[in-house]
Amino acid sequence: MNINNLMAQLEARHSGESEYLQAVKEVLISIEDVYNQHPEFEKAKIIERLVEPDRIFTFKVPWIDDNGNVQVNLGYRVQFNNAIGPYKGGIRFHSSVTLSTLKFLGFEQTFKNALTTLPMGGAKGGSDFSVRNKSNNEVMRFCQAFMLELWKHIGPDTDVPAGDIGVGAREIGYMYGMYKKLRNEFTGAFTGKGLEFGGSLIRPEATGFGGLYFVNQMLTAKGIDLKGKRVAVSGFGNVAWGAVAKANQMGAKVVAISGPDGYIYDEEGVKGEKIEYMLELRDSGNDVVQPYADRFPSAVFVPGRRPWELKVDIALPCAIQNELNGEDAQQLIDNISGKTKSDHFPKPKAFFL
Repeated sequence: MNINNLMAQLEARHSGESEYLQAVKEVLISIEDVYNQHPEFEKAKIIERLVEPDRIFTFKVPWIDDNGNVQVNLGYRVQFNNAIGPYKGGIRFHSSVTLSTLKFLGFEQTFKNALTTLPMGGAKGGSDFSVRNKSNNEVMRFCQAFMLELWKHIGPDTDVPAGDIGVGAREIGYMYGMYKKLRNEFTGAFTGKGLEFGGSLIRPEATGFGGLYFVNQMLTAKGIDLKGKRVAVSGFGNVAWGAVAKANQMGAKVVAISGPDGYIYDEEGVKGEKIEYMLELRDSGNDVVQPYADRFPSAVFVPGRRPWELKVDIALPCAIQNELNGEDAQQLIDNISGKTKSDHFPKPKAFFL
């Protein structure tokens, strides 16, 4: 495998799809040495077959808002690879969704699912529709319109979607309800359903909890105790909420959460009722964390910045792709080593008023 040649071909074929190309290159670099020890892989063009999705469905989603106006969004489903089982991957509703983003996520989902040792392929889907500032009825009408096109391409033995950013139990419920009507059967075509109609116990906590189990295992392997460690988390949604809850249970201290508008610095720690308030922020649909500082006097809201500038022991990206880059990682290291000047840290709350 010649990574430069392969990437040149992909860049010519998929010009402008930066997220997808980035993900492919990162994976190829990580497996290059092992892959090149197996000429049979090269002969069968395994990598060339892996980096391209099996198929992509792109469709318009017209729906009616509460004012009676027609709105039109784009919908996607990227069925990336089903070599070991039915396609499996979430659906994301967010204004930032593009085909490049979903191809990147579907590509990585293929490896993620394979590592579980379960027979699942990789996929991803979604729309540039945002649930922010939408009523329940508007979200319902959009989900039903989205499913009018997607239903024919999914199924328990074909492709099993789940939730992702902007798609929680409410959205899954609306989509699954329409899917049942169209198929006229109750099947396991979705995960992330409500517990009352076939969902899994602790599904909402699973991703965030799993992240902390991984962190704890890595620290244990190095002889380091998680207790007492300072933690910064990006995001305040389902994954971040689970991560903050489990970090507290394991004795760590979460001092920061973040959103698109900036981050919250809470030296007293994000714990107790503050964790539950994260759920209120998520369910509000406003997609901002500033109200946390209004609710809890111990907190400081830092607008337009990310929590990686804080002096913490553990950084947990729990929001969206590319949440933490090389510069952020170096800053975290410098903060711990004492190389960072003190003015890189939040000032008293009054400073930001």
